[in-house]
Amino acid sequence: MTETVMVTGAASGIGMACARLLVAEGREVVAVDLKHEALASALPKTASLELVAADLAREDDCAAAVARAVARFGKLDALLHWAAVHSTASWEELGAAEMNRLLTVNVTGSFLIAQAAARAMLPRGKGAIVLCASTAVINGSIGGPPGNGGPAYVTSKAAITGLVRSLARALAPQGIRVNAVAPGVTDTPMIATYTPEQRRATEGRTPLGRLAEPEEIASVGCFLISEAARYVSGEVVIVNGAAQFG
Repeated sequence: MTETVMVTGAASGIGMACARLLVAEGREVVAVDLKHEALASALPKTASLELVAADLAREDDCAAAVARAVARFGKLDALLHWAAVHSTASWEELGAAEMNRLLTVNVTGSFLIAQAAARAMLPRGKGAIVLCASTAVINGSIGGPPGNGGPAYVTSKAAITGLVRSLARALAPQGIRVNAVAPGVTDTPMIATYTPEQRRATEGRTPLGRLAEPEEIASVGCFLISEAARYVSGEVVIVNGAAQFG
């Protein structure tokens, strides 16, 4: 039976690469992003693809997106949740509103979509969920120009590790695995403000000598939902080309 996979953040970056990869592999894909028009222009037209516009920081939108998946394809086998917002505000600039915005979208949103997906997986007694962390947590990125994640972003991504480990333990008896991917610097719109000098410096700190391509991060997420990873749960997989930290 063809697997049904929900991919969030599917209109650009890693999410778009992931949705395209899964469609090419013959999966049924439910692609989710804030705007339907962006999804339609980013992804190929195919009968195996359902486009859903949703704000994943809203509980009702998460439930509705999962309901659309089940209504269209009859089930949901996996969730790859890449959607997130970024903040470069330094500790001096950061205020409560910006901090709460990041936590609401990146942390609460991750929980809500994982919760909705898990509820759909429970009756079948199996499923896989992959969330998105970040190696910014390891090196303590401090924000500021020209585009590094600041303390709000780092804190929101640090919370994903705790969320993954808690959900992995809670859902394992129901046959549902939960993991995360922690990408290094990836060539997506999130780093559009990097200067040429910053790109070269980042590449210089990476033993592989380049930034990650979105497809390289997406493929690790796809591995984690696959049968090959059937005994992997509660893990945060770092994908950063052996980059130095600090």
